[in-house]
Amino acid sequence: MNKAYFFSDVHLGMSSSKSERIKEKRLLAFLDHVAADADYVFIVGDLFDFWFEYRTVIPRGYTRVLSALHNLRELGKEMHYIAGNHDFWMRDYLSKELDIQVHFDALEIALGEKRFYIHHGDGIAKHDKGYRLLKRVFRNPVSIFLYSVIHPDLGIPLAKWVSNLSRNHTGRQGPPDDRDYRELAQQQFLEGFDYVIFGHLHTPNLQTFGKKVYVNLGDWIEHFTYAVFDGQNMHLEKWK
Repeated sequence: MNKAYFFSDVHLGMSSSKSERIKEKRLLAFLDHVAADADYVFIVGDLFDFWFEYRTVIPRGYTRVLSALHNLRELGKEMHYIAGNHDFWMRDYLSKELDIQVHFDALEIALGEKRFYIHHGDGIAKHDKGYRLLKRVFRNPVSIFLYSVIHPDLGIPLAKWVSNLSRNHTGRQGPPDDRDYRELAQQQFLEGFDYVIFGHLHTPNLQTFGKKVYVNLGDWIEHFTYAVFDGQNMHLEKWK
């Protein structure tokens, strides 16, 4: 059995406290459901609206979710986190403290006899050249070091501000257009992948091309969608 769950774009911490507690409760109920039968769990980026790790400090407010993720690992679930565009400067907290495998680029993995190509989706749109340049700056070790010398009481609010800039920039681009995503999926199908999975666009979508499957996971802001692979087939579901 290779049952796997995939979800992305929860953006914990983006809204008012009341809205966030409702979203958190839904997510915790989902993770409790996942604990019953998952073999693999893939978080395909932007679980948090921003994430920055200091050497001894992480953002507050996520204790219950982090505890639920730790519980999944304690139950033996294999867990992967594919960093997204709001995961600004991840270090080793998730990998060392929670034993989650963190990937800063696309993840290529086999589950049983099926090959998966999994990418958050940021920087894929051909017109988004500015973001690709900005991404190189954000991921540069020098940038991370310079930011880390800012006190957390200043650095974390600044990270929230940058997160809002990123979201507003995406919103100004209009309704999501996944043509570049589907084009990349077709290229990966030719490379032998059976499933290509993205997040980032916040619009759930599953399309089949013969025996190949393209998925965009949607989000946990409006759609509350996720994908399930049962060892043979992929389904896109909505958490109610």
